[in-house]
Amino acid sequence: MSGADVPPARPAEPPKLTGEVLVERMTLAERARATRVETVLPLLREHAARADQQGEFHRPHIASFRDMGLLGLIVPEAYGGLGGTLRDLAAATFAMGSACPSTALAWFFHCSSASRGLLALEAIEAGLFSPAETDDVRAFAERLLNKMGREGKWLANFASETVKTEGAAVTINTEAVPARGGFHLTGEKSFGCATGVADEYLVTAKLAGHTSVDGLALFFVRRDAEGVAERHRWDAIGMRATATHGITLRNVFVPAEAALAVPGAFTRMMRVSRGSFVGNQLAATAVYAGAAWSIFHHTITELTRRTFSDTGRSIGSSPFHGVIVGDMAVSLETALLWLRRQLELETSEPPLLPKADVVRQWRFCKGEVAEAAFRVAEGAFKAAGTSGTGNAHPATRALRDMAMGLVQAFPAERGRLEAATMLLSAPEQSLFGVQGR
Repeated sequence: MSGADVPPARPAEPPKLTGEVLVERMTLAERARATRVETVLPLLREHAARADQQGEFHRPHIASFRDMGLLGLIVPEAYGGLGGTLRDLAAATFAMGSACPSTALAWFFHCSSASRGLLALEAIEAGLFSPAETDDVRAFAERLLNKMGREGKWLANFASETVKTEGAAVTINTEAVPARGGFHLTGEKSFGCATGVADEYLVTAKLAGHTSVDGLALFFVRRDAEGVAERHRWDAIGMRATATHGITLRNVFVPAEAALAVPGAFTRMMRVSRGSFVGNQLAATAVYAGAAWSIFHHTITELTRRTFSDTGRSIGSSPFHGVIVGDMAVSLETALLWLRRQLELETSEPPLLPKADVVRQWRFCKGEVAEAAFRVAEGAFKAAGTSGTGNAHPATRALRDMAMGLVQAFPAERGRLEAATMLLSAPEQSLFGVQGR
């Protein structure tokens, strides 16, 4: 063969990024944003075990995220962000979950705050607010997005409460009473990553006198505002470094300009989301899939590295371990397939399914991913043997972290029941409920 007949060398493929395990066929812009995420993974891994042991969020991570622009990952460039989408967020939480699930989950809840601004602007464009309402809604939305993008602030997102009702996964009992120049907030928020860590709190409350979702409102609350206190710290089984112990609010004054108190704003914003209200919940569940992917590969490495003393063969060559690894592989692929399908449903243009079908699919997806991820961790724990029962061991940490996924937001059983109810009777579904006195 002459030199002229030799085919040109193919350009080397760029190394695969962790986020690309979940989000396939990234665009160049998505890959550039995922590369930023990749740079912080070594730091997250370095401090993951210690953060879990101490049950404390590693605060220096905030500066690392801010330096890389990741506090504004899904904030439009017009507001100082990186202009990412749900695909970017899912890839990022998956990647961070592979390094330190606690940090990944806390960062996700910061990012979820952006939806309150993005959906508000979409609802304005859709004509869902009157001219008299538009200025207030736009001002709040832009203020929120600028905080995350241009100002690089870390926001803690507080919605969940200890009070429960049969009609909603999250019930809002915290009340906002009109006052001169603003509102007074009173209530207790049981869960919201980055308590005492975030620069500012984004709090969901109901307006006094309202008993439906039309009365839900949003408020920026200073972390050091008078009347704000941290709830008691709890000794969590896993996800111990998220600072999720919540806050109490006792007659906390919030000025009117720091509130989105237009009646019905929540429900109108919900109408333009692709999934549930916040429209990005799958990125939280991607944290668990990332952790499952990480412990799966850690287990493979350990089983092939360690050998039997009598034969010298790798421990992974035993039939017993082969069965465990096979089951882990199926569970991991199950989690990835469910997430990829949900991501496609919530990001494809034009939409593949009506919103009600997308929401129903999410009810199934969350539980299937959480349970599949837990099965991966269970397999890793079994494969580790008695030497892996120490709380600091990767398999034990993964088992404890993945256990949190079984109950976060809603258990798989509740999701399946709600999805079945939607199939059988197609009722109106709402993410948030309010409770009267």
